[in-house]
Amino acid sequence: MLNNKVTKAVRLAIAFGAVSATAFAANAEQGEEKIEKIEVTGSAIKRTDLEGALPIDVIDASDIAKSGVTSVPDLVANLPAMQGFTAAGESVGGGGGGVQTASLRNLGAEYTLVLVNGRRMASSDSGSSIDINSIPLSAIKRVEILKDGASALYGSDAIAGVVNFILKDDVQETTISARYDKPSDTSSSNFSITTGFGDLSSDGFNVMVSFSRDEQDNLRSIDRDFAKTGFVEFEHAGQDLVAIAGSSNAIPGNAYVPYKQKDKDGNYVTKDGEQVIKTYSLNPYKEANGSCHTTSAPSGNACQFDYTSTLEIQPESERNNLFLQGTFAVTDDTEAYVTASASEFKMTTRIAPYPTGGFTLNKELGQESAFVNDNVIKYLPTEFKDADGVTQNVLEERTGEVTARWRVLPGGNRTDEWTTTTAHIVAGLRGEINEWSYDFAITSSGAEREEYRITGYPLEKEFMELVTSGAVNIFEAPENLSDDQNKMVADTMFSGLWATTDTDLLAIEGKTSGAIAELDAGTVYLGVGFDYRQSSYSLTNGAGQNAEIVLFESAGTEFDLERDSYGAFAEVIVPVMENLEVTGSLRYDEIGEITDSKRTGNQTVNDSADDTTYKVSISYRPTDELLLRASYGTGFKAATMRQIAAPRLEFGVTASPYDCPAGLAPEKAQYCHQDKLQYDVYREGEKDLQPETSKQYTFGFVWAGDTGTSFGLDYWNIEMENEVRRLTQNQIFGDPVTYDELFTTKVDRGTGNTVLAIIQPARNVGQSRTSGIDWHVDFTTNFSFGELKSSLMGTYMIEDESLRVGTTDVWDTSLGKVGTDEEVAFRNIINFNNTLTHGDFTHSLNLKARSGYTDAAASVSFYVAKADDWDSAVDGSVIQKHIPVYMTFDYRLAYAFGDNANVAFGIKNLFDKEPPFTLNAAAGHQVGYDPRYADPYGRTFYLQADYTF
Repeated sequence: MLNNKVTKAVRLAIAFGAVSATAFAANAEQGEEKIEKIEVTGSAIKRTDLEGALPIDVIDASDIAKSGVTSVPDLVANLPAMQGFTAAGESVGGGGGGVQTASLRNLGAEYTLVLVNGRRMASSDSGSSIDINSIPLSAIKRVEILKDGASALYGSDAIAGVVNFILKDDVQETTISARYDKPSDTSSSNFSITTGFGDLSSDGFNVMVSFSRDEQDNLRSIDRDFAKTGFVEFEHAGQDLVAIAGSSNAIPGNAYVPYKQKDKDGNYVTKDGEQVIKTYSLNPYKEANGSCHTTSAPSGNACQFDYTSTLEIQPESERNNLFLQGTFAVTDDTEAYVTASASEFKMTTRIAPYPTGGFTLNKELGQESAFVNDNVIKYLPTEFKDADGVTQNVLEERTGEVTARWRVLPGGNRTDEWTTTTAHIVAGLRGEINEWSYDFAITSSGAEREEYRITGYPLEKEFMELVTSGAVNIFEAPENLSDDQNKMVADTMFSGLWATTDTDLLAIEGKTSGAIAELDAGTVYLGVGFDYRQSSYSLTNGAGQNAEIVLFESAGTEFDLERDSYGAFAEVIVPVMENLEVTGSLRYDEIGEITDSKRTGNQTVNDSADDTTYKVSISYRPTDELLLRASYGTGFKAATMRQIAAPRLEFGVTASPYDCPAGLAPEKAQYCHQDKLQYDVYREGEKDLQPETSKQYTFGFVWAGDTGTSFGLDYWNIEMENEVRRLTQNQIFGDPVTYDELFTTKVDRGTGNTVLAIIQPARNVGQSRTSGIDWHVDFTTNFSFGELKSSLMGTYMIEDESLRVGTTDVWDTSLGKVGTDEEVAFRNIINFNNTLTHGDFTHSLNLKARSGYTDAAASVSFYVAKADDWDSAVDGSVIQKHIPVYMTFDYRLAYAFGDNANVAFGIKNLFDKEPPFTLNAAAGHQVGYDPRYADPYGRTFYLQADYTF
């Protein structure tokens, strides 16, 4: 009887999403059945009744193999509930920084708690988001994804849910696996070996070791037609157009000559008693040859460079992971365990050659060198009609200053190597005392990320001597530069360590759970626990950065941040009736103040914060096949240490060029660029940030039949207050009146002039609302020749909006469109997975689909012109494309040679589906497609073999 009940419990628990088949063990000894207590993600209580109220997805090792993925980031990207994570392509000129993350519900990585064996790892930043590159795919036993808030159990950061990677244990054999992937123009490979010895039940110990190595080659923009250029021709409303995403830092270079403006009567124009100075831009190569170089497009009298053509759109990477786990029986009821891992992940990005920005070729009138006279002065007009239609004599009215902008193509791509090394160790005791389970552990975890600049960054002193002297003609076509000139430029490139980020985590935690009462309806369980965490984050500059030797780059401010946090929780499970169960949890958190040891006197930056969160869950089973469930709870999240305490730091330039924003205060507008150019960006912390809080609820059902058929649906709703976000660049430039305080100035080191810049601080947005439906249908079909298992699952987003910073009634959304945050929240994401097994063969055919959306207006990132006349501009603000549904198919055929060997052949993106064309260029330097939402590799063949002995 008991075995029958357990079998049914396991079957229903798997269907209801509580555990995977491998998570349950039962054995019979001397006629007495003993059932192992199981703890699932989202609960601190170990119990034998597995059917819970939590919406948990479980992916085991066999599911991972059938999916065809090769890394944890690929696995995460495949899940319908995942939106808003950082992808590899975002490290190509975007904000990725060599990191990849997980994000549930499109809330962002900071709101999804990532655990390994139920415990936190050192963050990739100053908050809680984890670089999932450091988790070894080959060592994973299963992944449990809790798609519900869990702050009342885990504390801060679990507002969107929890992803728990459970690693293999009790391994007593050796498995070797190798795989090779081959899309066109690039390749990847991986190798892993996992071994173990000792039987915990008979020998009293088990030790498991796993090592894996992955290599991914780069993919260049010119290898894909959809990504090879920033000058993209397209059709709209029956008209052939071209969208141009270029840069005024061009090769051949552009020149800029200030002149004294006159009005139509020939009088000098003044403002507030000061002479008005305008700037005339030109491209000397265009003046000499009648058109821009083939690498550039016209931009008034100047030219803009096609930097996209020089990119690598997907970076190369190399990953080494070592994992060690030991379990030792201390007594019959007590185990000691140690888990240790070390990883090294290297990502090499190559983006467009260095843009010099403006630099001075001449200061005083009459002091021009022969180089300036021959290449600039002789092309200055005496009759130039300005924007007001007034004729200006630029040659005679010039002030004497001449500046230039150049693309340092002879110096090669800006090449950065991001090297992330992690070390993670957990040691603890677990067991039972008088039928109460306990677990006590200490965790020490650290991650170091080093940014090496390999080449492509000019040394200021040496480089400026070359280009200002004319030894290298910056106005010459690149193919006409001699080998010696190219070498002279290449020899001025910097190479060395640029910056180091260190994060460390020390955690002490303990918990216990057991039965506290017996009611007519069943057993009442109680679980209690505590945790203490000390987190630190530091940014240290390399010697080259501190010496400010790279062209016009200033040294950033170093800092070393630290804070402590404490938490305690209680959880109780009460069976109200035989088929009705209520779970309640309560937690108190205190997040300590942040100190910065590099500020005077180990300065405290902010005040501590605390909060109490709770959650109530109900599960009701009217029949053995049907489960009804619901939950309501609150959440809490402290802002990251950088969001609160980071000093003002340079953060590159804007992703797109901008005109001087209309409405900007005159005292700031005077420092705008004359042309549509990129502006410098600063980021900084805000010490008065308030903690983010949330209220969330879910309700749904799961029906599970006896023939492998099940159907489930869960509605979820998350409302957040005091949400911390940074305004996007488009928001700031689009409303300079509201965000006047976010415009600042800086001194351009190239020219000595004061120029406009913007600040992107962290702010409490105020409120956000997100809701949707998760659903799945699973069914099994038996044929005479085999069995087909199918799983159709998806997430339907109903609402996703945030209150705009500085307003009380303006809501921004990216649902079904490119929103003001320059991202997309997809209305529908659907997976359809099918596995046919017959004999020793297994066929898998998987479909992944994302719904279409409305694109960004073309004018946000592009200059739009007629395709047959690039000087004839078209209003891009009225052009918004509809991006169609993006759907790909993956196929895998596997053959098992007995119980010990498997061979698999697969095709990812079976029909070679290209990414859809988009005019949104916010993810990085890629143009024509969005690397966050589509696969640039195309059809990929792979071969995999596994052998166990």
